[in-house]
Amino acid sequence: MAMKTFFVVSMLLLAVYLQTTLGNEVKCEKLDKDTCAFAVSSTGKRCVLEQSIKRSGIEGYTCRSSEIEADKVTNIIESDECIKACGLDRKSLGISSDALLESRFTQKLCSVKCLTQCPNVVDLFSNLAAGEGVYLPKLCESQEGQSRRAMSELRSSGIVRDTLGPVGPVRLGKMAPEPATSMDYMPYAPAPEPATSMDHMSYACNVEGEGIKLCYNCGDTNHSLSHCPLPLEG
Repeated sequence: MAMKTFFVVSMLLLAVYLQTTLGNEVKCEKLDKDTCAFAVSSTGKRCVLEQSIKRSGIEGYTCRSSEIEADKVTNIIESDECIKACGLDRKSLGISSDALLESRFTQKLCSVKCLTQCPNVVDLFSNLAAGEGVYLPKLCESQEGQSRRAMSELRSSGIVRDTLGPVGPVRLGKMAPEPATSMDYMPYAPAPEPATSMDHMSYACNVEGEGIKLCYNCGDTNHSLSHCPLPLEG
């Protein structure tokens, strides 16, 4: 319902808009690349911008009259305000309905400012949409419904709330344990006691049949000792 109201208002503004167009007759062939696209000649023919490449490799632009007639507008060079509000490009080549497939463009085209203040653009894309079997007010209603549904889904998912909500304190996790080394699995063995001079004391070994003699390291395999060690008696 809101979209239909916008279109009614835009049609009412059309008469005022026609009074604000250029006083001179608009001829497409005399327009440059910055004024050609979306212009309507004094005969009601829509102007189209064409690009050509010269032999020197330099790009060239020409403006000519198309066979497409505007329904309710004549003698118009579209304003910069409407070019911006409706998401158009001054250097658009030709006339095509392909832009209606782009959601970003339809959002601009269906904006309140474009629908109510730019009747030339609305007239053009209404006819292009009709050629594809689409009613422009229905397309805008669908676009508006998709935008609302997307925002509703975004809010219900909690993404908006989580993004805009206060940020809580950051909690640090537990310190990770240090990596184990081979030293952690070595069996424990007490360190040997330091050697002293007592370890090399002389002992008297009683060897049968040989009397008493001094020896070191009693019990060594180098000695056949039967009673070892015995402290040396004074």
